Amino acid sequence: MDNAIGPTGVKRQSGPMRGMSSFTFIWAGQVFSLLGTSMTGFALSVWAWQVTGQATVLALVSFFNFVPLLLMTPIAGAVVDRSSRKRVMIFSDLLAGLPTVAMYVLNSTGNLQIPHLYLAGAFSGAFQAFHFPAYSAAISMIVPKGQYGRASGMLSAAEYASGIFAPVAAAILLGTSGIAGVMAIDIITFITAIGTVSLIRIPQPPASEGRKGVGSIWKESFYGFRYIYGSPSLLGLQLVLFSSNLVSGLGFTLITPAILARTGGDNIVLGTVMSIGGIGGLVGSIFLVVWGGPERKVHGVLMGDALTNLLGWALVGLGVNQYVWSLAAFLGLFFVPILNGSNQAIWQLKVAPDLQGRVFASRRFIAQVSSPLGMLIAGPLADRFFEPNMMPGGGLTAMFGWMVGTGPGAGMSLMLIISGLLGAAVSLGAYFFGAIRDVEDILPDYGVRPAHTVDD
Repeated sequence: MDNAIGPTGVKRQSGPMRGMSSFTFIWAGQVFSLLGTSMTGFALSVWAWQVTGQATVLALVSFFNFVPLLLMTPIAGAVVDRSSRKRVMIFSDLLAGLPTVAMYVLNSTGNLQIPHLYLAGAFSGAFQAFHFPAYSAAISMIVPKGQYGRASGMLSAAEYASGIFAPVAAAILLGTSGIAGVMAIDIITFITAIGTVSLIRIPQPPASEGRKGVGSIWKESFYGFRYIYGSPSLLGLQLVLFSSNLVSGLGFTLITPAILARTGGDNIVLGTVMSIGGIGGLVGSIFLVVWGGPERKVHGVLMGDALTNLLGWALVGLGVNQYVWSLAAFLGLFFVPILNGSNQAIWQLKVAPDLQGRVFASRRFIAQVSSPLGMLIAGPLADRFFEPNMMPGGGLTAMFGWMVGTGPGAGMSLMLIISGLLGAAVSLGAYFFGAIRDVEDILPDYGVRPAHTVDD
């Protein structure tokens, strides 16, 4: 028998590779892919800083990757719910990896330039948009409901395991084989990830609430927004992350250039700090896998976000050496898997599987649409205001010099402190709103409630 039907009517895979086993096999491929992608991102960031010495350039690389990802996200959600989630994952991974191949060729011929990073990021981001809703919705069809928290922990573990090894490995390879060697590994890893997905059967969900939003591709693309708007609790939860991402994005974009400026461009120190941050994320992910997350998932979201901002970005800003930066990176990223895993579990439990592509895509758009604004503002604000005013004798040194010192990187460190404090204030303030605080009581799980309705 190819499929078993659970109590909610959702078909789940059976046979020798099913449930957590199937998910673990796919997850292993993602570990390799994320390792290669992180190595390339690190190597190109160091190269761009060495060429230009400007925080604005690094911010623009993130911006040009992020905007196409956001713009394509609503359409990606509709495509996921219309199509085979397995095929969407394969093609999104393949197309998102092609820019690495192009940059490898450009670098090998001596023609790689800064504008190529913008173009590659934009092309890659457009197809990365399809991966998150397809992967998230596929997990809901493979993994038992009681294991959603642990599955999210494993996803975070994959991300942070790559964060441990990628920066140091990339820094070493930059000194031996250069950017070409880093990108060659990236190409091999994304091919490996595609191979693991192709070997696993991912069932399609049965039609249920998703029938309400069926129509043209444009109607389906925007249905997820209308669904979320019809639920004040889900909308409120996303607005919290929207606001937090806006203010924390101002600082997060500057971590790499701030450390490089403080250390005179020492990529080994930067790689060490980022790797220790990856260890923190991995430890947090393993903790989530073992623990399964808090019983009240909303506490994991709100407190996780607050602690990430306070113990992560704000503490990085306060630090003046690699020991404090490493501690801050470890503590900040330790709480991110708990934040993301708790949020993911809430949405997987509340949204019907045949709607998850559209709703998850819209959810991501709402939470992250503010990030490009932060990225776009962060570089010029650092280069033109905070950095000059935190140089010896600058306009802000009398007020803040005791906190972050003076000289290169001090202005960006001050921005990190400000953004961390504001981000924590947003998350903690959400406890004053019952629709957000009590989201798990207000919305029953999708398998035990009437269909959520949205006016056509």
